[in-house]
Amino acid sequence: MSEFKKEVSVQLYSVRAELEKDYEEIIRRIAGFGYKFVEPAGFPGCTLEKAAALYDELGIKALSMHGALPVGDDVNQAIETAKALGAEYIVSGKGPDDFKTADDVKRVAELFSEAATNAETHGIKIGYHNHYWEMDLLDGVPGYRIFMENTPDDVKMEIDTYWVKVGGLDPVEVITESGNRAPLIHMKDGDIEPRFPMKAVGYGAMDFPPIVEAAKFAELLVVELDACDTDMLEAVKSSYDYITSIV
Repeated sequence: MSEFKKEVSVQLYSVRAELEKDYEEIIRRIAGFGYKFVEPAGFPGCTLEKAAALYDELGIKALSMHGALPVGDDVNQAIETAKALGAEYIVSGKGPDDFKTADDVKRVAELFSEAATNAETHGIKIGYHNHYWEMDLLDGVPGYRIFMENTPDDVKMEIDTYWVKVGGLDPVEVITESGNRAPLIHMKDGDIEPRFPMKAVGYGAMDFPPIVEAAKFAELLVVELDACDTDMLEAVKSSYDYITSIV
């Protein structure tokens, strides 16, 4: 993939319930919406092998994936899954209990640094996906910044813009600060408070044009909706149509 092209992808966790019922049909519909990229998070109702073959048939790429980090007992499985998909990024995250203190964050940083070392020899990069708790101040510093300061540059960030906003920070500032460590941007929308249900990208309170402008190093703008107040597939389509209109 060419550098910094800002392609549009979709995190398949968004349509997990639909995939469970008919994986092939839903992926074909997503391809029909115009998506050329998907971001798997497991394969509900399907297998890795069948999903990879379906993507190939439809001309879809899974440049990024969510899954277990390649550390400990998961090293081989994580790497082989990524290679089977042709994924260049394995993305994972941590819960709020792992971001309660600066020492907690440093332990997370050690884990992701180890994962990056293990993945590097296979041409795969490791990414961290944030929620809102990484925005909390720890000793006066946001947790995500402590994480970044304690990991090498080859540990990338998949910045979830919505959760940055929910956490009280400015997504534009976080993306700008992250620079070329932010090749993956999650595009999520809603009313901020309440956090759920969410809305199609472009239909909530988020201001996306400056976010897209700030994401100068982004390879993928990834639609992700944890839950939605309309039909999820309709929201996934509307999100694609909106993002492609502003990129």
